[in-house]
Amino acid sequence: MKNAPHIGLLEAGARGTIADVAGVSVGHCTLDAGDVQTGVTVVRPHDGDLYRSKVPAAACVINGFGKSIGLVQIEELGVLETPIALTNTFSVSTIAQAQIRSACESNGKIGRDWPSVNPLVLECNDGYLNDMQTFAVEEAHYRDALAACSKDFARGAVGAGRGMSCFELKGGIGTASRIARIEGRAYTTGALVLANCGRLPQLTIAGDAAGRGLHAAMQSNAGPEQGSIIMLVATDAPLDSRQLRRLAMRAAAGLARTGSVYGHGSGDIALAFSTAYAVPHDAALIAMPPLLSDAFIDPLFQSTADSIEQAVLDALFSAESVTGRDGHRRISLTDALEAQP
Repeated sequence: MKNAPHIGLLEAGARGTIADVAGVSVGHCTLDAGDVQTGVTVVRPHDGDLYRSKVPAAACVINGFGKSIGLVQIEELGVLETPIALTNTFSVSTIAQAQIRSACESNGKIGRDWPSVNPLVLECNDGYLNDMQTFAVEEAHYRDALAACSKDFARGAVGAGRGMSCFELKGGIGTASRIARIEGRAYTTGALVLANCGRLPQLTIAGDAAGRGLHAAMQSNAGPEQGSIIMLVATDAPLDSRQLRRLAMRAAAGLARTGSVYGHGSGDIALAFSTAYAVPHDAALIAMPPLLSDAFIDPLFQSTADSIEQAVLDALFSAESVTGRDGHRRISLTDALEAQP
């Protein structure tokens, strides 16, 4: 098995990535130098100014062992007003500062005549492969990742995913998409994960307990789960923030299928947003399309769970083997499978 199997019955979008959702783009900045194996990944819901043209969003904390910035305001107000940034645990404050600077450069009234801006930075701990105490990530790396945003982007051991581990193998950035059909209309759901969670004996690939055999063959000495995963869900379906939180909760279903049990030391966070409409910064009234009724939302729950499961597998199958801090090494899933008799 050299490629990830297709998960579920729904078809994928044209690219099979989160960028199948209209307006969404992704960029990376990767740091790969000896003990430094880390980076930044940025997801843009649209190409415009997110502070002036916000998008509805919601988050769900499945297990809260995390150090993110920005989730409190998203819970309260239900909108994104910066791109979503992913990085390592010790770089959250640096990237938040870069997001604030970027927003202020575009909108000089922020923090003066206008309210402050809510940066959004989500993280995982890449300390096994990356020496986080070097504080190698700088504000310029956020700008580079933002400038690199494109509909076509790399996956695996790139950007924020460079130093991440998943099921004791090489993890990183994974993505997928699914098409859900509701009352004759097609809606796209896209997922992107920063996969850094799980224990090898638990790894399940399309229902197959593949991790058990790999665990025995590799003589893995798995300890308690100490990883994390960030799961982003984008959709072009017209949903409000309450409904998007319901969508984010279904990311846990997809993650569970891969074998994760959301261990004590794992920060498992899902965030969902819609590109179906924008929320103007300074409008008294907001023009919204008719929202999808909750009674018809089940196909989106299915597309969310399937695309998250697919995205985790995509991270594993896309990653290359990496050697990092103090000679620590994470072998890729493809290399591990090829080594089996």
